[in-house]
Amino acid sequence: MKPIYFLALLPFIGLLVGIPFANRMTPYVLGMPFLLFWNVLWVVLTSILLAIMYKFDPKRKESGNE
Repeated sequence: MKPIYFLALLPFIGLLVGIPFANRMTPYVLGMPFLLFWNVLWVVLTSILLAIMYKFDPKRKESGNE
């Protein structure tokens, strides 16, 4: 397994393991409670991480789909 595929674990860790630590109502970020902001942040970060994985995927480069 290529090391680039380990980036797919980060959203899992951020969303499932980080939720108990981010479970706060009082701090508001961008007008949202912190827990909602945390979830939205990880949705955006997941998209970015998947784009990075796609860009550096060795199987995609071998097949010529660049």
